[in-house]
Amino acid sequence: MFNALTGKLQQVFSSLSQKKRLTEENVSDAVREVRMALLEADVHYGVTKTFVKRVKDKALGEQVIKSVAPGQQFIKVVHDELVSLMGTEEPSLKTDSKPSIMMLCGLQGAGKTTHCVKLAKYIKKKESGKKPLLVACDLQRPAAIEQLKTLGSKIDVPVFCLTDELDPVKVAKAALVYAKAEGYDCIIVDTAGRLHVDEELMEQLKELKTLLNPDEVLFVANATTGQDAVTSASEFHKHIGITGSILTMLDGNARAGAALSIREITGMPLKFEGIGEKLDDLQLFHPHSMADRVLGMGDTINLVKRAQEHMDEELSQKLENKIRKASFTYDDYLQQMQVVKKMGSFNSLLKMIPGLGNMGDLSGSEKEFAKMEAMILSMTVNERTEKDELSVPRRKRIAKGSGTQIEDVNKLVKSFKNVKQLFKRMPNKKQMEKMLGGFAWH
Repeated sequence: MFNALTGKLQQVFSSLSQKKRLTEENVSDAVREVRMALLEADVHYGVTKTFVKRVKDKALGEQVIKSVAPGQQFIKVVHDELVSLMGTEEPSLKTDSKPSIMMLCGLQGAGKTTHCVKLAKYIKKKESGKKPLLVACDLQRPAAIEQLKTLGSKIDVPVFCLTDELDPVKVAKAALVYAKAEGYDCIIVDTAGRLHVDEELMEQLKELKTLLNPDEVLFVANATTGQDAVTSASEFHKHIGITGSILTMLDGNARAGAALSIREITGMPLKFEGIGEKLDDLQLFHPHSMADRVLGMGDTINLVKRAQEHMDEELSQKLENKIRKASFTYDDYLQQMQVVKKMGSFNSLLKMIPGLGNMGDLSGSEKEFAKMEAMILSMTVNERTEKDELSVPRRKRIAKGSGTQIEDVNKLVKSFKNVKQLFKRMPNKKQMEKMLGGFAWH
């Protein structure tokens, strides 16, 4: 994501880091390069113009000029302005009404139907007890209703539809009556899209909005279309009034135009980002996180969130105690591998770690992970807890039982011992907090 822009910005920062101090001349050169990089990434011209002016004004401020680390100071200025451009704070979703109503709109092919279901799953997970209902009001695309039903069944959320009805307003009206009668407290409405903005589409959406009076009107924007998505968002906001946007396809070859321009142009916050094809792949948009990713600094904010989501605090404490006492076993190793697998693919996780985003395709590492799991599961209880030494005959048996080679078992044993040694040398939680205390910008 944003690889071209990130690469060009890092070249600018690298060039500045070689300077002893910031001057009007080298700042002007750097700002010119930043402007070109943003325009090539399809960021809106007006947004780019305002952004680089702010960066230049701040970079030429007295404190920055006197700084002993001009390159780092310039990076911080760019980072802060990116955060400011995209909204400063993580947005919230309005779900207090009974029922709360959300209407998703956008052009055809942006991913509205899929993101209706992702949003329903997100709400179920984040707000325990919520009972969402999906409503099929996209009557233009023949497969839309079936797609919504298929995806809805995967997350156990029902879909309301009227099979022979051609008027989405009548479907929405009937859905409101049904939802109130059946006790649904969150209604998510999928609407029709077009290949372009047209009058008929807007009139239909206006009618739906008047009837539903939704808490949220979320524009679904395909991030790969860059500035085109921003132009469409602006038109939708002008005609129907959106409350925020969802950026989709951010896991692919997204262009920075939508992420960096859409809030400034519409005045409405970016609320969510779609980061993959799975129904779990939806997260709140965080301006600090996006600024980090644009500048090639990883995504520690969402990495920590994923870890907190998948790691039990009590189990983590038990594991830390075991590590300190050197009683970490193959069973613990297996458990941690399974936790990491739940957090996402190796490729996605490494991109979130500063400095490791450009390691290339690591899908082969995931196959190695699967082999390691199979080998540990082929061990006896005593072998897993290191009560029985893994002799050569035992290693041969484990290899045969897991469909691997004895060399693979030898590699696992070596890897396990290395991890054990590494964990012993790691600082504890308090030491880590002390080490990182003065570093984080967020």
